[in-house]
Amino acid sequence: AKDGDKNMTATLTMGPVLFHWPAERKRDFYYKVADEAPVETVYLGEVVCSKRTPFFEQYYSDVAERLTNAGKKVIFCSLAEVMIPRERKMTEGLCELANFEVEANDASALYHLRGKPHRIGQYFNVYNEASLEFLATKGATHFTLPAELPKQSIEALITKAKALNVALEIQVFGKVGLALSARCYHARAHNRIKDNCQFVCEEDPDGMALKTLNGQPFLSINGIQTLSNSYLNLIHEMKNLHGKGISHFRLSPHNIDMIKVAKTFQKVLDEHLDESEINELVRENITIDGCFADGFFNGEKGYTWSHA
Repeated sequence: AKDGDKNMTATLTMGPVLFHWPAERKRDFYYKVADEAPVETVYLGEVVCSKRTPFFEQYYSDVAERLTNAGKKVIFCSLAEVMIPRERKMTEGLCELANFEVEANDASALYHLRGKPHRIGQYFNVYNEASLEFLATKGATHFTLPAELPKQSIEALITKAKALNVALEIQVFGKVGLALSARCYHARAHNRIKDNCQFVCEEDPDGMALKTLNGQPFLSINGIQTLSNSYLNLIHEMKNLHGKGISHFRLSPHNIDMIKVAKTFQKVLDEHLDESEINELVRENITIDGCFADGFFNGEKGYTWSHA
């Protein structure tokens, strides 16, 4: 179905891996997604730290081919923070990919993408209709909205997206990206500097827990990125959001069985289940080290969960 069409299909997507997993493990994760996950689109590329890029570069073509052969659409993501000439060059090279669409996560990518179809990632602050319209006039056809938007703002953007005939995607599972810094908190926590971090972030496949002074889990640190400690879970909201005009629902990869996660979310999209049935499905199939949250969506404190 066309973007903006009332009869559009609700589809799951697999967002980029945000963490520094070993290259072979990351490759095998994408192969498994290709073979088993009920997702339409898979996002590849390093979003958080450019220093991690060389580890996985050798596998990009094989992974993209495996995903494409499995019928998945492959989108390459740009860095969310571009600070030095090497990162500008990386971004330019990514935007020149001939065979793949690009998701821009930083404004530096827009110069190279202007005038050709591209996607806008959730690290862009598309909070209002004016931003949506401006970026659409420059060639953006698909937007993944920031995860901190409340449902009233999402609904306003849905109305505008329909008028512009562009597609909207929202994250429905995984820790939420809250901030990016020039400094690497992960390195600092181990008394290292960013330029000599020795890739200590690889020790924390779901991010490093940050606790308050009294020992309560508070945030997760992923290199230069600050994430929520809780896992966003909008599984109860998907059917309603699809009815209003959201076409794509993003799962953010974590160090758990993401195939089972994808199948659980797809089952909720496919079937008419009540809240208790969805809760039971989640309990049976999704095990996380932490809590679920939907506070941002409901205009509450971000870590709160309305389906406890």
